Amino acid sequence: MKNIAQMMKQAQEMQSKMAEMQESLKAMEVQGSAGGGMVTVTLTGKGNMVALKIDPALVDPSDVEVLEDLIVAATNDAKTKAEAKVQEKMQELTGGLQLPAGMQLPF
Repeated sequence: MKNIAQMMKQAQEMQSKMAEMQESLKAMEVQGSAGGGMVTVTLTGKGNMVALKIDPALVDPSDVEVLEDLIVAATNDAKTKAEAKVQEKMQELTGGLQLPAGMQLPF
């Protein structure tokens, strides 16, 4: 019985830490860029875009496809960086404990 009580306490602590992490992800911002920094996207740790900066030199009405491609590339760059930071925070939270395959936290 003592082990069960200890496990319950650990589960509650983990739940509390996960809630704190969720809040910190909302506040975390990560930038991704493309085109040598001519397009910059800022995402939260939850993956929401909060800013998009485009160098005015890229704005060419006759060549919108290049701008579209750079926005996609910058967004993907930011998403990759955000996922890496989330993974890093999860490693800290779980103490390096590997989660079962297919189980992804905090999403």
